[in-house]
Amino acid sequence: MPLDPALKATLEAISTGTLTTILLKKGLRNVWLRGAAPWSSGERRVAGPAFTMRFVPAREDLATPESWASPRSTRAAIEAMPEGAVVVIDATGCTDAGVFGDILCARMVKRGVTAMITDGVIRDAVGVRATGLPVWCAGVAAPPSVAGVTFVGWQEPIGCGGVAIFPDDVIVADQDGAVVIPAALVVEVADLGVEQERFEGWVVSEVGRGVVLPGLYPPDEDTRARYAAWKQSQKH
Repeated sequence: MPLDPALKATLEAISTGTLTTILLKKGLRNVWLRGAAPWSSGERRVAGPAFTMRFVPAREDLATPESWASPRSTRAAIEAMPEGAVVVIDATGCTDAGVFGDILCARMVKRGVTAMITDGVIRDAVGVRATGLPVWCAGVAAPPSVAGVTFVGWQEPIGCGGVAIFPDDVIVADQDGAVVIPAALVVEVADLGVEQERFEGWVVSEVGRGVVLPGLYPPDEDTRARYAAWKQSQKH
């Protein structure tokens, strides 16, 4: 299901740092995808429901160029991607074969995909960059996917970067990496995130005034009272 536009906008205003802290407080420690780094330094923050893809280590009778024409192929998966999805690819951490190149990424853009995230690598770097598709990955490699991995399915539970991802979990990614929010927690986490961002913005202004950290962050009773008064003043 696509994200409600208002919820999407809210999540895109919350840093992954804030989200990991909120999720940690809810008992979820393993939510940051290892190896999935922003490929471009200027990538904007994105959010969307996860569309999952799964590779396994290459097996020579299956990982062949001919497999690209199979009904169970990356090409078929792309045609199933809904608009607004964040594609999350379990590439087994393989960094010597690019899971997607420029042509496949260009088609993803045409289908309205929000971003692609993988613990593997891409190929055709110049062409992929030209598509404008936001990418989080572990780097670039020239060989095609079948040189290192075998594609086996889409829209099923995967492990990407050591993190469990289920279809329609929500992914938020920015310059600090990519974070998964379980689908059942998205609205609550978004609400908590808005408040946390507001509080931390106020804390930064207090630090700028010369306020010392003990008692400020984390806040003691006096700080909470001052913050509450400041929030009330913002309503007028």
